[in-house]
Amino acid sequence: MRKIVGHRPLIQVGASVIVENSDGMILLQKRKDNLCWGYAGGSVELDENVEDAAKRELFEETGLTANLLELFGVFSGKETHYVYPNGDEVSNIDIVYICKDFSGKLKAQESEVEELKFFYPEDLPEEISPPLIPALEKWKENTASRKNG
Repeated sequence: MRKIVGHRPLIQVGASVIVENSDGMILLQKRKDNLCWGYAGGSVELDENVEDAAKRELFEETGLTANLLELFGVFSGKETHYVYPNGDEVSNIDIVYICKDFSGKLKAQESEVEELKFFYPEDLPEEISPPLIPALEKWKENTASRKNG
């Protein structure tokens, strides 16, 4: 598609997974393209079921298998608009799931992921990939309200 449209803006539908372990920590990956942290996810392929795409992306990027996914939210709008370091521009619609039931061993996807690490909500890194900030802020709010409620 990019060969045809170049760097012009495209609507991109993503399927993503916030992995949360039993200690309340989430798994983030340091991306190789922008050196920012974010959760696993990527574009939904033609005719692909969104939940299957989320599971596929999680496995490809982290080596983990999602045994159970819970829909967390759909994030879109100006806050998720992004220009990649290579100049490709997208208006993201990110369908995000929470996964607390997973299996496998962590293995970073060599082509896209520099590092995988679990973080406590209060210790998330400052360098978050910009289009993922709205979902992670909502996740932190929900985590705080669970602790206080």
